This record gives sequence, structure tokens and C-alpha cells, in this order.
Amino acid sequence: MTPADPTPAVAPAARSRLVLLATGMFAIGTDSFVIAPLLSHIAHDLDVGIAAAAQLITAYALAYAVSSPFIATVTAHWRRERALVAGLAIFVLANACAASAMSFAAILAARAFAGLGAALFAPVASASAAGLVSPARRGRALSIMMIGLSSATALGSPLGTLIGTFLSWRAVFLLVAALAALVAVAILLAIRIGAESNGVPVSERLRPLREPSVLTTLLVTFLVLTGLYISYTYITVIFDRATGHDGACMAILQSIWGFAGIAGATMAGRLTDRWGSGAVVRVMLVLLLLDFALMPWTSAHRDSAAAAMLVWGICGWGFVVPQQHRLIDKAPQSAAILLALYTMAVYGGTSASGVIGALALQVINPHRLPLVGVGLILSGLLVDEFARRRRKRPSLAIRGA
Repeated sequence: MTPADPTPAVAPAARSRLVLLATGMFAIGTDSFVIAPLLSHIAHDLDVGIAAAAQLITAYALAYAVSSPFIATVTAHWRRERALVAGLAIFVLANACAASAMSFAAILAARAFAGLGAALFAPVASASAAGLVSPARRGRALSIMMIGLSSATALGSPLGTLIGTFLSWRAVFLLVAALAALVAVAILLAIRIGAESNGVPVSERLRPLREPSVLTTLLVTFLVLTGLYISYTYITVIFDRATGHDGACMAILQSIWGFAGIAGATMAGRLTDRWGSGAVVRVMLVLLLLDFALMPWTSAHRDSAAAAMLVWGICGWGFVVPQQHRLIDKAPQSAAILLALYTMAVYGGTSASGVIGALALQVINPHRLPLVGVGLILSGLLVDEFARRRRKRPSLAIRGA
């Protein structure tokens, strides 16, 4: 028998609000992940090349990453429900504009505008989720937010791809906008959280950035996510031997990754509350290292490729939850700002992965591309371990004295 969990259960009212916030994250995630499968349809309708259409992803990601810390700092004195609704309102308007855009320039601007809305909503949603529960349940609350995002890869993106194929890519934007609008109305009716910081000057809200541990956490996040996204960006060429260039087989592998992410986020939240964030991060990184080191060989066959995607999904999404938990623990009063910086590290890694992967493909076989990810993940693990040992030295010195 397992020992009883000593922490109090999440109240039903808080749980329903967490699910509501996670639904908003699902809409944000679907909007992020569904563009890639629809690029050919969008390019054909707007009479542009695939490479040009791919800039819709870049515009969204850059607007999301660059604006997130600035928006979080400026809106820190807002009531959180106001910030959540404002972010969703921008997001809804942007997707409605994208659905009705008649030129490539118009939809490009709409995608950047959607990134601004997501940048306002997502960090505040995660910070609000952490504030709805006791510190002992913070990991589980954050895991529910990550389940919303990972569900977008397992359910939202494939469903959007089907709708875009059989109806229109414009219909996908409209449906995402409708879901986000419903969440915004529900937040207005159901959530009252208050401001993150009333009357606290900006310099005080930015004080956590002076802590080396915060910068280290952001650096580790950047390194690891860059390593993971290198393989995700070029996933079709890495796993082409297993899929035989069959799109349906590739979709199954991606669904395995998405559903494994749901399981990984759930498990990581519970383990973080039980063991602490540091231990969970180290375990996830070691397992990711082994998985990616073997991927040049496991990606050659369907069964082993499915197993590789399973481990990747569990540990990749499982890494995210304790990293966010670490940042919020440093300064709960500045949670939205710290999570916005975390978002910048994630999307910075996403942007860097495409460039690094393209350079690496000039000198190595595509099937060995995961080994580049191994180097980056290992760098993240070493930085994390170095920081952990450095934090232990003062406590050991005090104990000795």
C-alpha cells in the first residue's frame, strides 16, 4: 500500500476553475500547433510558397516570445481575471481577422496579433492556477495547465487538421476563436483572483531577476527545449524509415507523443509536490538523454519509434512542470513575470532549434540529428547540476560552522 498523501485535496471550486483555465490553454495550444499541417492549404489559397507561409508560425512565435515579459510587467497591477479576458479578447479578434484575411500580409499581421494575445493570457493563466491552490498542490495545478497544452497536440491539432482538410483552414481559426470566446465569458462569470501586485513598483517586481537561480532555471529551459525542438522540427525526416513517408503513420506517432505528454504532465505534477522540483527535473533529463541517444536506431522501426515517442512525450512535458514550479517558488508575487520569461526561453529555444538543426543537417545524416539534441540536453543537465552543487555549498559551510 502506498502512504496517504498528507497534502489537502484541491477544492472542487478551485478544480473547476483550473479546468477552465486549462481549456483556454488548449485553445492557445491548438492555435500554435495546427498551423504547420495547414500550411499547404493556406499557401495555395493565398498564392504564396510554403516557405513564405511558414512565416506565419515565425510571426506568432516571435510576437509571443518577445512581448511576453514586457506585457507581464506592464499588466502586473491588473486584476488577473481582467488580464486573462483581455488576452483572450485579443486572441479571438486576431483569429477572426485571420479567418477573413484576403491577403498574405493581413493574415501575417493577424498571426502576430494572436501571439500578443497568447503572451498575455498564458503566463497569467499559469500564475493564476498556482495561486488557486495551496503551495503543497502547486505542482498539480501547473500540471493541469500543461495537460491543456499537451491535449492540443494529441487532440486539438489533429482535429483542426481534419477540419481544415474537409472544410477550410478559415473554419479552424473561427472554431478556435469561438472556443476562446466561451472561455473568456466563463472567466468573467466564475473567476475572481485579484491583482498579482498592488502598488508594488516595477523595480521590486523585477527583483527576482537578480537571483542567479532564476537565470539558471531560464538557461536550463532554453538549452533543453532547444535540444528537444530540433528533433520535433525535423521529425518527419528523423522517423522516415519507420513511417515509410506515410502521413497517417506519422500522425499516429505524433498522437502517441501528445497523449504521453498528458500522462507526463499529470505524473510530474504529483511527483513535484511529493519530491520537489529539482529531483523530478534531474530524472526527466536523464531519461531524455537516454531516449535521444538511442533515437538514431530506435527511429528506424515502428515499434521502437513508438516507444521513443512515448518516453519523449512523458519526459519532455514532465520537465516543463517542475521548471515552472521552481520559478514560482522563487517569488510567488512575481509569478506572471517569471512565467513570461519562461515562455520567452521556450519560444527562444523553438526559434533557435530550426537554425541549429538546419546547420547540423549540412554535416550529419538526418537520422543522427537527435544526437545534437543530446548535447544540448546534457548541457542543460550539467548547468542544473552545477547550480545545485553551488547552492549546497553555503548550507554546508553554515552547518560546519
